[in-house]
Amino acid sequence: MLKVYGNAVSTCTRKVLMTLAETQTPFELVSINFATGEHKQEAHVRRQPFGRIPAIDDDGFEMFESRAICRYINEKVKGNLVPSDAKSMGKMEQWISIETSEFTGHAMKFIYEFVFKRPQEPGVLDAAAKSLGVVSNVMDRELARKPFLAGADFSIADVCFMPYLEYAMGTPAKDVFSKYPHVMSWWQKISERPTWKKAIGKS
Repeated sequence: MLKVYGNAVSTCTRKVLMTLAETQTPFELVSINFATGEHKQEAHVRRQPFGRIPAIDDDGFEMFESRAICRYINEKVKGNLVPSDAKSMGKMEQWISIETSEFTGHAMKFIYEFVFKRPQEPGVLDAAAKSLGVVSNVMDRELARKPFLAGADFSIADVCFMPYLEYAMGTPAKDVFSKYPHVMSWWQKISERPTWKKAIGKS
């Protein structure tokens, strides 16, 4: 059985858990304890050389990096989280890149401050809010034309944004997102998926 070495509160682990739920893939979650620094200890660093989570072991096949793991799981089980047409697949990859480079770092500033209680330097949140407004505006225009980021269907692109939005919506970053009605409508829709509730332990 596929083993996920991660933590249920971790944003990157939650991407993988959501993919597993959506594809109905059996797995075992092996919890890695942040409080004791287990993610930096030798046993885990052998799985994930950068000392982060998650990592997987699929009957001897080992992998790390959450976005790559999501793609692997979907491909292995022939799931429906990657579009079959080139244009929609290109859009999916575009939005995964945007999530990585334009969104997550800024959202995490709010998450560190208000969820994980790691105070940020003065001015950091103001800058992060401004950057989130830029990307949210782009997302809003895209989501005005289609229900999901890649097109007509829910995909890994949507999955990759979900853990950060879940936490950020409980911080003042919500004030930024609330200015963009199509982003809010999309978030309400995807956050109500039973698979997401299962992935974050709310089902």
